Amino acid sequence: MRATRYYGKHDIRIEDVSEPSVRPGYVKVKNEWTGICGTDLHEYDDGPMFCPAPGATHPLTGEKLPIVLGHEIAGVVAEVGEGVTKVKVGDRVSVEPYVVCNECEFCLSGRYNICTSAAFLGLSGDSGGFAEYCVALERFVHPLGDLSTEVGALVEPLAVAHHAIVRSGVQPGQTAAVIGAGPIGLFVTAILRAIGVETVYNVEISAIRKEKAEASGSTLVIDPTKENAVEKILGLTGGRGVDVAFEAVGVSAALQTAIDVTKSGGNVVNISIWSHKAEIDLFGLVAREVSLMGTLAYCNDHAPVIKLLQEGKLKNVEQFITGRISIDDVIEKGLEELINNKEENVKILVHP
Repeated sequence: MRATRYYGKHDIRIEDVSEPSVRPGYVKVKNEWTGICGTDLHEYDDGPMFCPAPGATHPLTGEKLPIVLGHEIAGVVAEVGEGVTKVKVGDRVSVEPYVVCNECEFCLSGRYNICTSAAFLGLSGDSGGFAEYCVALERFVHPLGDLSTEVGALVEPLAVAHHAIVRSGVQPGQTAAVIGAGPIGLFVTAILRAIGVETVYNVEISAIRKEKAEASGSTLVIDPTKENAVEKILGLTGGRGVDVAFEAVGVSAALQTAIDVTKSGGNVVNISIWSHKAEIDLFGLVAREVSLMGTLAYCNDHAPVIKLLQEGKLKNVEQFITGRISIDDVIEKGLEELINNKEENVKILVHP
């Protein structure tokens, strides 16, 4: 089969490789659509982060470079292994791209997303979405029902947003701020509104992304180059601040804004994957007992996201698909397009 494989920074090749084999407890999926993720961009432009380093072998999967890329996967079940009962051949599914040890304290306590040796299909696992087929453990294959596989390819990044929201503890009727209106910031905004969060303020510079935030359900989008976002949000909340804030940019000023607009005793969730050190003033965090927490990927979030989509509470997600390309175009019309024209794009999907 044809696949897009990662050899290292700025080194991605389209090659013919063997189809992955199904085994007991596993499902073979014929990939239909796979989204390009910000993590893929980091791997391509900065070098290995989740992919094994050159010459290294992943401790859990035993995989080493080159790796088949693509982890926002949706497709149709092509074959099931012995003992599989959750799905059948022909079912449309979304793949939760985990490989976990099932032995560490975190796996045993249910927090498998922070497994001490976790791997991801399409980054450090034994197959990926930028190929004709992948295989995944039955527990990580989620039926889509009547949802299309295009929508199914959005479930993984929506699950990232959903997990951050769960971590925040926000409740219906409360207020939130989302700093940044890139893909995850937009998905956070959409899900917050879907679950009944009353007011969502977005902070964003890009004119195009401001429009997308409004379309996602933002109550108000604030441009920090035109007005002081902290003063604006504090003014709108009577000086109290929002109940929760989400940082989805990966720059110090954005994280500082998230902290500063959050009420005393509120929660700030950092979603961004940082490639550099943050510089923030922690005095306000301490003085107001604001909790700053990290969030990693997802854990039992795919099924709730699919339910929100099926029930129509999470609507019009197709608007987030800004490109559909083939494997042959992954570099030029995918990765490079997202790097050079990131303001115009939310999610580009790849068809094998």
